[in-house]
Amino acid sequence: MKAVQFSEVGGPEVLRIVDIDRPEPGAGQVRIRVAASAFNAADAGMRAGFLPIPVQLPHVPGYDVSGTVDAVGDDVRGVAMGDAVIAFLPMERDGGAAEFVLAPVEAVVAAPKTLPLADAAGLPSVALTAWQALFDEGHLERGQRVLIVGAGGVVGKYAIQLAKRAGVHVIATASPRSSDAVRAAGADQIIDHTTTDLLDALDDQVDVLLNLAPIDPDLFETYVQVVRNRGAVVSTTAFMATPGDAARGVRAATVFVLPNRDRLTQLVGLVDEGALAVEVTRRIPLDELPALHAEAAEGRIAGKVVVLA
Repeated sequence: MKAVQFSEVGGPEVLRIVDIDRPEPGAGQVRIRVAASAFNAADAGMRAGFLPIPVQLPHVPGYDVSGTVDAVGDDVRGVAMGDAVIAFLPMERDGGAAEFVLAPVEAVVAAPKTLPLADAAGLPSVALTAWQALFDEGHLERGQRVLIVGAGGVVGKYAIQLAKRAGVHVIATASPRSSDAVRAAGADQIIDHTTTDLLDALDDQVDVLLNLAPIDPDLFETYVQVVRNRGAVVSTTAFMATPGDAARGVRAATVFVLPNRDRLTQLVGLVDEGALAVEVTRRIPLDELPALHAEAAEGRIAGKVVVLA
């Protein structure tokens, strides 16, 4: 089968388009005929050796995947041949940038029925990140206020949608380039961080500050003052410390997405209900994945890109 693979960490040039054996599922595994995988910044981080994830080399990237089950191993329940599925795969194992991929059955859920199967690859890890940041770590509740810094990215727009559905007042920072998309996602107030001082723009404190942007650490420290006593600061920027304020009971939490089959099933349900929009901005063939990594190395990739197998 065709796959994209790297045998050593390094720049985008270590990625190779190769022909490797089609994997056979073991006990508790299913094999997925891949419709698409999704590109995430962590894929580039693992390829470059920046993330402390013990990938097995050679490694196929693409831990978000959609496709059709075409083989099942022993002791598999709840998933059958021909099922359309999505999965958030274990990051250290081979991913979906290939024609076929193995997945532990506990990582697999039924795909949304209301969008193309390939596009569904754009959902798992980013939507799970947003949910875990807001509710598992932030403990947000109906009637509270959240400030999302860097809301113009993919996770930010999922976070806005999920927070609004939960009855939370959403304040979001965004650039003019992304303000329309942030507004469409449902933000109650948008602060242009390129022209406006955040501290001056807020009319009241918030219960949770969610940071999704690589901001200056000193600036991040100043933002803690906008959080109410006993509130929370949550961040997905794992390369820098998340500040809190112990004297006021303001918690600090850094989120690195965790698999959660039940939660992913709920997110699929929200998509099919029309309560959650899945963002896909580009679709590229598998052969172009090395070039996409090179593009990412030159700057951030806007939106969500899915890689068609």
